[in-house]
Amino acid sequence: MVHQGYWKNQSVTISVKTNCLTISIGSKEVFSYDLAGRLWTALVEEISYRRGLDGKVVAKWQTPDKTRHRRWLSQEESADLIQRGHDLLNNLLLNLRKNQIDLNPPLDEKGWRDLQTAASFDNSLSKADALKYHQVYKPVGILPPDQYISVVLQAAEGCSFNTCTFCDFYRDRPFRIKREDEFREHIRSVKEFLGDGLSLRRTIFLGDANALVIPMPRLIRHFEIIHEELDVERLGGIFAFLDGFSGERKTPKDFAHLAELGLKRVYIGMESGHEPLLKFLRKPGAPQDVLQAVRNIKAGGVAVGIIVLLGAGGKTYAEPHIQDTINVINAMPLDSEDLIYFSELVENENLPYVQNAYQTSLQPLSAEERIKQGEAIENQLVFGLEGGTPHISRYDIREFVY
Repeated sequence: MVHQGYWKNQSVTISVKTNCLTISIGSKEVFSYDLAGRLWTALVEEISYRRGLDGKVVAKWQTPDKTRHRRWLSQEESADLIQRGHDLLNNLLLNLRKNQIDLNPPLDEKGWRDLQTAASFDNSLSKADALKYHQVYKPVGILPPDQYISVVLQAAEGCSFNTCTFCDFYRDRPFRIKREDEFREHIRSVKEFLGDGLSLRRTIFLGDANALVIPMPRLIRHFEIIHEELDVERLGGIFAFLDGFSGERKTPKDFAHLAELGLKRVYIGMESGHEPLLKFLRKPGAPQDVLQAVRNIKAGGVAVGIIVLLGAGGKTYAEPHIQDTINVINAMPLDSEDLIYFSELVENENLPYVQNAYQTSLQPLSAEERIKQGEAIENQLVFGLEGGTPHISRYDIREFVY
């Protein structure tokens, strides 16, 4: 339900939805909260903000030359943003109670309840919420962009190989699979933590890095436990990462069984179709392993998301990276249900990749060259007429927030 009126010589819109509450003041100030009252997103003076469940806030904006910018707020800046929303909603509530704002239509019981819940969210609640997050989760390292508002369930922790030189998401933890009772308790803790905010979440993501490597008997039982604890169909199904070389170990029949249990899409960090580059990146397996895994997954009736790493290997590997990646993707039976993500390599001095690149005098690609590399790959992809074209987009890990 959308409620509109005027307040302090500006338009005010209160959008009361089944999954969140959004308050808009004029055209330049917007605050959105989940139904547990957590600040979710905000727009202030043309800068958009998103708060993660861990309490961190990322700011994004675009300059007149169309350049995209982003940065993480300091604790003080995050506190200021939360306080701004808190003050805004409480002043709005005060004026509504005094009948100084005429909303059309007036707020109903749900609208009043959601607004009061959101108005209570201050910095003390934000800190307590973030503390609870760290009690429920190991840090969620990364998710595909279309899964940023999923319900993450960590059936396993860490990465089963953890050797890739360009990735440090799971260096702080060994790989392990949760026991059945432990996983069930984890799900219940997640439900308790999210509370009414569960309504904002629209899929289930099975973590961590490649949870589908779990042996089938245990994996099936984990899927069954999810069904016992959550309404999988209402939430939109189950999604997960899988490395390509482990993927081939599961058959089309295995994936068909998982599809019956709600598996919708499997994401594979292929990175490149050029095997020497994968070896340089210390990525286990070969491009043909990924190709076979995709064939098995698709034959089982499950969609895939293929992730390509732009800029990997610098100028030394640039041309074979482009051509071999094109060849491998074109050999995949992809259709309109699938996704292809181009993810730009993000370098920092702590990554083994950067150290290896320095030792081998690898010349990096510029940001513009990386974009052109993605365009070169995309422009030569060919898909069948019957199945349609996969959705292709960019994937900037610097903007990830859960």
